[in-house]
Amino acid sequence: VGSAGGRDAASLSDAQIGEGLKEALSIGAERAVAILGQDGGFLRDQQVRIPLPGTLDSAAQALRAVGQGHYVDEFETAVNRAAEQAVPQTLAIVKQTVQDMTLQDVRGILSGGDDAATRFLRERAGDSLRTAVRPIVSTATDRAGATAAYKSLKRQADGLLGGFGSLGGLVDTGLLDLDDYVTDKTLDGLFLKLATEEKRIRDNPVARTTDILKTVFGS
Repeated sequence: VGSAGGRDAASLSDAQIGEGLKEALSIGAERAVAILGQDGGFLRDQQVRIPLPGTLDSAAQALRAVGQGHYVDEFETAVNRAAEQAVPQTLAIVKQTVQDMTLQDVRGILSGGDDAATRFLRERAGDSLRTAVRPIVSTATDRAGATAAYKSLKRQADGLLGGFGSLGGLVDTGLLDLDDYVTDKTLDGLFLKLATEEKRIRDNPVARTTDILKTVFGS
């Protein structure tokens, strides 16, 4: 949302432009969450699919090389399912952050870069989102089998690689970190999709689905 660009935008008040921006962000958030929260929203989208943590890369390669890749696949599926279950819980916080924007916030976003609104939301709501999402991720990782899949993956990797190097001790110390990892990746995916929706509304007339959006951002 770079600037107000409709034919009548010049005659709009700051309040009207602010209303248009808030509506754009709310609609964009609804779309982003709907995309990510569906079955396969993370798992089947290479832009946001959650990969193995970097510490397990060598283990994954080794397991695949000896025909044990299903342990890797099970873990990746489980963590992505957890993200899909958790991301809908972000919508209320994002929408409230949007509604709480001040006129100064709106002006800063409109004069900022192409993803100024998304960057604003990440800065303003990031901590609240993380606090809200992490316990949901923790529950979802267990429900989706990610914790069990992680233990299984680690056990197989240790058996294959002898439990040496950076893999050593991950079973004891990594489970809490697993929730942190999935939480961070869930929010990364959310903000990536928010930025995409922000650009769609700015650039694509078809994406401007209400009168105020058409007026503020182009008709």
